[in-house]
This record gives sequence, structure tokens and C-alpha cells, in this order.
Amino acid sequence: MGRHFGDLAKIRHIITYSLSPFEQRAFPNYFSKGIPNVWRRVSGSFFKVAPPMTLMYLTYTWGNSVFEQGKKKVAADFENDE
Repeated sequence: MGRHFGDLAKIRHIITYSLSPFEQRAFPNYFSKGIPNVWRRVSGSFFKVAPPMTLMYLTYTWGNSVFEQGKKKVAADFENDE
């Protein structure tokens, strides 16, 4: 009754290959190649990312401290009040 999703249209001159999920390895070379590759990529981009992030963090903390100090009352402004 009707066509299945994979057979909706006939496409000529295109060949597709597939491998059964039961024949694939889920994590091939995960520990031998994956972790060293992650380490290489992180160490390669650390000095490009860390300085701007540090600068932004310091700017953010400085701005928050200035904001908190600005919210406090100055006792000298209220000395002559009765």
C-alpha cells in the first residue's frame, strides 16, 4: 500500500552503498587516536582562545565590582541631614 520512504523516487545513474550497523565498530581507535587528537587540537588553540577569555573575565569582574560599589551609599553625602 503506497511506497515506502526509501522508494519514493527512482534516481538513475546514482549508486549508493551502505554498511549494516551490525558490521560497524562503534568507537574504532577511540583511545589510540581520538584522545591524542583532542589533546593536539586543544593545545593548538589554547593560546588563541585563553587570552581573550581571560581579558573578558577580568573586565566582567571589574565591571561587577564597580557596579556593586556604585550601589552603596556614601556617608559623607548625608552628614548635614537632620
